[in-house]
Amino acid sequence: MRSPRALVGGSPQARFTVDFDGRELPALEGQSIAAALWAAGILAWRTTREGGAPRGAFCGIGSCYDCLVTVNGLPNQRACLVPARPGDAVTTQEGTGRADLAV
Repeated sequence: MRSPRALVGGSPQARFTVDFDGRELPALEGQSIAAALWAAGILAWRTTREGGAPRGAFCGIGSCYDCLVTVNGLPNQRACLVPARPGDAVTTQEGTGRADLAV
């Protein structure tokens, strides 16, 4: 089977885990949090303020803010831009991600 990595002659990078909503997920050095979530089959990791509709990566370049997650307690992080790091604690973000400041 041909993969993008095989086509460019890449080699596997260092593997580690991140925690997503209490579940350990594998990640690779250089992967964004969104890429690690996608690789684990997770397509939605945020809900909208109004209606609670699921959201995940949409644009993939940090323009749309659909991929917001909470990383290590810091809300409103764009999963498509934040590199995954060993031991990161990533949680689903509901609404604004700051319940104490919600309006």
